Amino acid sequence: MSWFQLDPQSIADRARLAGSTTPTLAASVVRGIAGFTLVSIAGFVPWAVFGRWLRHSIGEAGLYAVCALVFIGLSAPALHRLIIGPGSLPRFYKVFSLAFAAYSVAWILGWMTLRGNPGSLVGLLAGTAIMGGVLAAAFDAWGSLIAIISALFLLNAAGYFAGAPLEGMLMRRCPIVAKLQWGVFYGLGFGAGLGVAFHLCQARARALLGQ
Repeated sequence: MSWFQLDPQSIADRARLAGSTTPTLAASVVRGIAGFTLVSIAGFVPWAVFGRWLRHSIGEAGLYAVCALVFIGLSAPALHRLIIGPGSLPRFYKVFSLAFAAYSVAWILGWMTLRGNPGSLVGLLAGTAIMGGVLAAAFDAWGSLIAIISALFLLNAAGYFAGAPLEGMLMRRCPIVAKLQWGVFYGLGFGAGLGVAFHLCQARARALLGQ
């Protein structure tokens, strides 16, 4: 059972009726990278620019929750066309809000429990596993669950850990720039993972469309 009429047959029926084309894997990855990198920079702004004030006023978990809200609010306009066919904007908001909120909670718990690289790694693994499960359920794509989680985790982790060393190097010179560049790397990696994941989620819909 899928959610939000994102099952393969519903997607195929809407796309066929509207004459929609289906994006290739490469197009999905490019859209994911371009869109989510911009979203990620904005999502890192509360931490990079207002982090000290937000920590003091609403705590560390509250700071990360604010960042997550920015990600959720901006992601649909940038990424909704990863979903095939018309009506993709509200459907993307619904499924991504659930998926990213669950991812964020898992990451925050992992990070705040273990800290450092172990906390980041556990948080990323738990977060992407939960996100992958939400996407698989929404699209009725359980057969691709392992591939979806693998794409999300590996590419998300690649971007996250690529940006961390440079952030450390730049921190003394310009803390805001150091943190925002980490957002760029995070966006590049996670955006690529989202592009792959959404493409995998809709494999059966593309097969119904003969594409």
